[in-house]
Amino acid sequence: MISIPVETVRVNETCKRYLSTLKRRTGIQNWNVICRWAFSLSIADPTRPQKIDKGDWSNVEMTWATFGGSEADLYAALLQARCHDDGITLSPSELAEQFRLHLHRGITKLVGMEDTRSLSGLLALADDG
Repeated sequence: MISIPVETVRVNETCKRYLSTLKRRTGIQNWNVICRWAFSLSIADPTRPQKIDKGDWSNVEMTWATFGGSEADLYAALLQARCHDDGITLSPSELAEQFRLHLHRGITKLVGMEDTRSLSGLLALADDG
């Protein structure tokens, strides 16, 4: 059975600024869409995300259902598979922590990529995969 890693998805203040930048660059208006891109980008990276300080939580938050949309179970399954591959226990606290680390790493990577300076550049990333 697939269990969701968190009830509420939150990002820190730094990633909130990054999300605002990405919204402005790409024209994507919904945090959840950008967060899905970011999470997927991080999950595809074969290295483990580094531990980071949570920092101050921002006011950007959404339910897991909003984050994942109709594919919420798929995102949860991807996280569980990745944790299994990385040798991380599938406890609720570890899943929540790994989700947070992947989401924040992905947002940080997206904002730093030249391709994300426009929506067409972001979409081109999908073609490269």
